[in-house]
Amino acid sequence: MDTNLLDIKFARIGARLKVADQPSRSTRTSGAVSLDVRADRKGEFFEIVHEPGAEVEIALLDVQPTDRHLLLLVREGKDKSKFLCGHDERHWFVAGIPETAPVGTVRQAKEALKPAEVLSAQAGKRLKAKARNRRKNAAFIRQGEWFFLPVPSFVVDEKLVLLNEPLRRGNGGKPHWTEFCYRTGGETVYVCSRHPNGITEAQYKAILGGSPKAKGWGWRTMRRNPGVYVRGRVRHADHATITLNGWHQVVMNTEGQSKAMRNVAFLD
Repeated sequence: MDTNLLDIKFARIGARLKVADQPSRSTRTSGAVSLDVRADRKGEFFEIVHEPGAEVEIALLDVQPTDRHLLLLVREGKDKSKFLCGHDERHWFVAGIPETAPVGTVRQAKEALKPAEVLSAQAGKRLKAKARNRRKNAAFIRQGEWFFLPVPSFVVDEKLVLLNEPLRRGNGGKPHWTEFCYRTGGETVYVCSRHPNGITEAQYKAILGGSPKAKGWGWRTMRRNPGVYVRGRVRHADHATITLNGWHQVVMNTEGQSKAMRNVAFLD
């Protein structure tokens, strides 16, 4: 790994890079290489940590200085992972790319991060390539990892509309707060601090049956993977507040589908 070359490539998008064999903070990553966005007195920087002696190769596939994005390839033995590193609104970010996507450029990586609903919507609007990467266009509005697709004919039961509801992706990141939210369908799960991503009813009953003290773990009943629709203001500390006029379907980008995300410590 040529760290000097990596420094130069990251500098082309206006970013600083630090490469180390020990992370500067504890992380939840599990690979031989971890990627993070950290901050010091000079501001934010990318941190790449690789385990000493690990069979690792890191290469740059594409750099787009004007767009302030680059595409990184990491090889760990026979495994290959790709990461989009760039700047979105106010901060730097890292996103793992699904391994099923044939990606070799920044533009292809951005398209691979869009879920099927978004790809279908932008095709239906016949968006040109430049418009597809705007945070707001005729097909969707994007805030961070969340896409909001307008559904003008959608009708809800106003009694079931939730106020100031969070959007979470289940990995501990900071939530996006919605002014009005409506959820439909999904699977009932039981959530507590020991099981933040939720467990099924069968798993919940098995835990209670095996440990009477488990009843005091502060369980909450939630819905996993429901249909989510929002309107009004959507707020997040790292992004400009957006205002959605009318109901919009909410879908998340595809980074959660990638094995590569096991290497990413960054949480927005």
